[in-house]
Amino acid sequence: MNFTQKLKQAISSTNSTLCVGLDPDPVRIPKPLKEEFPSIEKLIPEFCRRVIESTKIHACAYKPNSAFFEAYGSLGWRMMEEVADMIPSNRLFIADAKRGDIGNTALKYKETFFDRLNADALTLNPLMGLDTLLPFLDDESKGLFVLTMTSNRGSADFLQRRFEGRMSLGSYIAEELSKLNETCASHLGMVIGATQSAAVEPVLAAHPNSHLLIPGIGQQGGSVDELEISVQSHQGIPIINSSRAILYAGGDDEDWTEQVTVEAINMKDSFKNITSRYV
Repeated sequence: MNFTQKLKQAISSTNSTLCVGLDPDPVRIPKPLKEEFPSIEKLIPEFCRRVIESTKIHACAYKPNSAFFEAYGSLGWRMMEEVADMIPSNRLFIADAKRGDIGNTALKYKETFFDRLNADALTLNPLMGLDTLLPFLDDESKGLFVLTMTSNRGSADFLQRRFEGRMSLGSYIAEELSKLNETCASHLGMVIGATQSAAVEPVLAAHPNSHLLIPGIGQQGGSVDELEISVQSHQGIPIINSSRAILYAGGDDEDWTEQVTVEAINMKDSFKNITSRYV
């Protein structure tokens, strides 16, 4: 099964394009769970497990952010392996690592996230050059989501600036990705921010068949209505991520998992018009 086929199946089985980002921050993990599991090595995996169990009916994908695990050194890596094994096999596992390097270093990142963790997809930073992507492009079962027009304000520093006659550097990157995607086995997708509706149109036009990983809905303030307009004629499939708004929806309440479920349902329903195109 290639990457696009697995993505379509995950969306069809959940009637959802929602991706739940797993950013486990002990400061924000509900107090009742911290009291039950006082050690980090048990707390973080258990928090992620309960979030996954509470949302798996409503999410087509999960996106563990490696920084929230790597902060704990070798223990963090073991926790990330444990969480990776919790993600249902019929959902996408997107490793959010934003790596970007050349040659043997890139090959080691491939080994880390694809061979060892068995992620379905990986986020990559292309700013060292397109050759940093080449080691990842030979497996049709895998997807890459390349940073193209990110959701943070700092995207204006580089990605939104005009470049080589294009509307933005992001547009140029998208154009080059589209060319590469014609000849590679892996799917070359893009990360575009829901907070950047004014800047994404030329990016999407430059790589019209790209699947999209879309952060920015939720606590970053991205508009679902504007996103719907942006992607209405795009041929690729959007995966819409929400992390903190879902993870910490229950605060410190005893029934926090129930509130996580409710927020996932509300988020899923908020972009049902987008999802309806792909089920």
